[in-house]
Amino acid sequence: MERKTKQRDTIFEVLRAENRPLSPQEILNYAQTKIPKLGIATVYRTIKEFLLAGEITEVKLFGSSPRYAIKSQEHQHHFWCRICDGLFNIGGCPGTLNFQPPQGFKTEFHEVIFRGLCSRCSA
Repeated sequence: MERKTKQRDTIFEVLRAENRPLSPQEILNYAQTKIPKLGIATVYRTIKEFLLAGEITEVKLFGSSPRYAIKSQEHQHHFWCRICDGLFNIGGCPGTLNFQPPQGFKTEFHEVIFRGLCSRCSA
């Protein structure tokens, strides 16, 4: 990680405070409440630096841009809102799923993404 700056600290704090995977635009929107002139290029550059340093993780969603979250040792599943496009962490994990991979295949990890309406959008 390069030198500490107010922008980097603010971006990291946004990720920590929201405690869910955020898109670069969401990061920018939240961070601009503290640093109004912050630009999207700074957000992307900082994301790249955090990824290289292993401080954050990338969450990829089929058909959508990646989201970023503070790296956690815990296995995470997610809920993806179809209205606001928000991605939210879901606690718990079923561990073993009720299926068997084909003969000779070795499962290394799994991911579960629920889709629907978040509490704000369903109200």
